[in-house]
Amino acid sequence: MARRPATPLEDRPKPKRVGAIRGLAPFIAPYRRLALATAAALVLTAMVTLILPIAARRVVDGFQQGGEMLDSYFLAAHVIAAALALGTGLRYWLVTRFGERVVADIRKAVFGRVIELSPAFYEKILTGEIISRITTDTTLILSLLGSSISVAARNILILLGGLTMLLVTSAKLTGLVLLIVPLVIVPIVVMGRRLRRLSRENQDWIASSSGSASEALSSVQTVQAFTHEALTRKAFSEVTEKALASANDRITTRAIMTMIVIFLVFAGIVGVLWIGARDVQAGLMTVGQLVQFVIYAIMVSAAVGALTEIWGEVQRAAGATERLVELLHAGDTVTDPARPLALPSPVKGAIAFEDVTFHYPSRPETSALNAVSLQVAPGETVALVGPSGAGKTTIIQLIERFYDPEQGRITLDGIDLRDLARAEYRRALALVPQDPVIFAASARENIRFGRPDASDAEVEAAARAAYAHDFLTALPQGFDTYVGERGIMLSGGQKQRIAIARAILRDAPVLLLDEATSALDAASERAVQAAVDDLRATRTTLIVAHRLATVKKADRIVVFDQGRIVAQGTHEALVAEGGLYAELARLQFTDGAAS
Repeated sequence: MARRPATPLEDRPKPKRVGAIRGLAPFIAPYRRLALATAAALVLTAMVTLILPIAARRVVDGFQQGGEMLDSYFLAAHVIAAALALGTGLRYWLVTRFGERVVADIRKAVFGRVIELSPAFYEKILTGEIISRITTDTTLILSLLGSSISVAARNILILLGGLTMLLVTSAKLTGLVLLIVPLVIVPIVVMGRRLRRLSRENQDWIASSSGSASEALSSVQTVQAFTHEALTRKAFSEVTEKALASANDRITTRAIMTMIVIFLVFAGIVGVLWIGARDVQAGLMTVGQLVQFVIYAIMVSAAVGALTEIWGEVQRAAGATERLVELLHAGDTVTDPARPLALPSPVKGAIAFEDVTFHYPSRPETSALNAVSLQVAPGETVALVGPSGAGKTTIIQLIERFYDPEQGRITLDGIDLRDLARAEYRRALALVPQDPVIFAASARENIRFGRPDASDAEVEAAARAAYAHDFLTALPQGFDTYVGERGIMLSGGQKQRIAIARAILRDAPVLLLDEATSALDAASERAVQAAVDDLRATRTTLIVAHRLATVKKADRIVVFDQGRIVAQGTHEALVAEGGLYAELARLQFTDGAAS
């Protein structure tokens, strides 16, 4: 079955009117001068364009006057053409720069917003859809600002100026032309509403298609390992066909609207011109006046046709703006306080959970933690063990404040995390996650991610401490070897050692290890364990582990089961006590089974 958009289309709020484009105002405001210069160039080209029919009339009627007068009319026409060329080039240069600048700011603002949203937000939307909004939707806005608005403004000026000059040229014929206007406006209004809805729907399906592709490509090895290529192709094909069907509906609606408008405009003008030709025969107007009227009529009809076309672009851009504004104004359950408190300096690393209860937003019916209270002293090493889903990793995620608890509070050196600025207190934390993230960069840059201002010598020292130096120097370009997207060129153990080196380089007072040695072989695990032992001597350390051999040296072991703490103590005391930890130890150390 085709993947639906993250929020089903029928559940999404109805698209707003084109007034949604007002959401662009904060991004346009800083460039008022550039916008005014663009507007001035638009007015110039429109005025010059409107002068051309007058020049044509002078030339036509000038044939009867001969010689010098005719030459001067042709010379004036050349001057007008040069002014039109200059104004058009200037208009293009200004409006294109304006559009690119504003869209660049929008992309930066949207990305800056979504990069700071908590994981709860990403439980409800595919990252591929976000990328689609930042790329596809901003491209539509670029088309609007860098072209469509300019063309629309120019055509509006020509429409208004043309109608005025038509009235000056022949009030009688202009009155007949104006009778056509209501017939043209009705299909634009009626079909424009449907076009706006179809445009938003089409953009939603495109974003869903991008999300589906992003998810599949980021998990391509798993897809291939389970021979799901055909099923994945089918799922992507279905959602792409949905996007195509939606686009076809939009295109058909727009084509029908364009045909109706153009037919009504030109049919009306032909009828009016027939009457004008009869007036020339009757001597009521000159040939030059009729030529002038014809040119203005063509200009007006072309302007109406262009505005009809542009209206579709405006509708699509309104939908795109609405979707981007949704991201900019996306609510988040985790926010910084208006007046954050300052952490003491230096940070000691005392961590406390006080009667904490927490449910993941995607699983509100199941408590990940239930009334958990835990005190971790500065410099203490605490290991968190228990079966899968017991709540161990949740402790790490709450310390990082990826989520906030529904009840209770979590403190660092006695200060509630919700009273601190996330960017400040996270500098006191170093994390090695269960699935280490390796960026598409060199090994050196991946380690330096822990502290961007670190020198090459410090990076290499961290690699040695994580027992990663030997394999890194053996790579084709050593530390400067490109490791591929998500570290595809590295083994699982190598990725984790780079992640550990990154945490070592950060040199934070609190170290969080979430299954940090799970992908290492026995020899590598012993080496990394030695590095961890050196690290934990000078900082507060929390270790999440299934393999109990990695936590035996911890100052204290806390046993979790079903979101609660069921026991805590040293390895020897917990084994002697019996219960869940003793059973886990028996399975691992006696039977040799993996938990």
